[in-house]
Amino acid sequence: VSNAGVGMAGPLECQSLAAMQNIMDTNFFGLVRLVKEVLPDMKRRRGGHIVVISSIMGLQGIVFNDIYAASKFAVEGFCESLVVQALRFNVAISLVEPGPVMTEFETKLYEEAKRADYSQTDPETADIFTNLYLRNSRDVFASLGQTPEDIAEHTLRVIEAARPPFRHQTNVAYTPMAALKHADPSGALLTDAFYKLLFKYDAVLRLSLR
Repeated sequence: VSNAGVGMAGPLECQSLAAMQNIMDTNFFGLVRLVKEVLPDMKRRRGGHIVVISSIMGLQGIVFNDIYAASKFAVEGFCESLVVQALRFNVAISLVEPGPVMTEFETKLYEEAKRADYSQTDPETADIFTNLYLRNSRDVFASLGQTPEDIAEHTLRVIEAARPPFRHQTNVAYTPMAALKHADPSGALLTDAFYKLLFKYDAVLRLSLR
């Protein structure tokens, strides 16, 4: 089970390249290093199961999570490319894709975001992040967040499955979002929906979450 992960949220201009590289090194290359170690023996034994804790953000980018989402997209692409070869050797690969999870991980991330310096971006972007994004994120976590124990139960079910799924989303609230992306390959439908939720119907979004 690969569960290494660090987060990053905020305006792109305020994040250093070194911090971005650190995200990729942990979230993506951490997984690659692990798989390189365990896969050869699994192939020799013709049996094994690699379970990767991914994220719903590996399927859909979320505003102000550019680099974190990119790292999870990389995880998803890596596993999707590898799974067919692995199956030839009777090795299963499963991606567990949570939405918001209520842990110290998120608490620390948002506390750091509130204290961060946003002078490197324009005032409008800084205002959108601090007064729209952070506020809505708190409501999303309060309304839709899962406990670590819930994610552990989902992961256990994936491990024990007779035919392990390649992808397993832990929160049904995010299924429509993934479906919307596949419904319109151009991306216009989902982009428009997210834009309106954030900038036109913000009050309705927060009310519905509460």
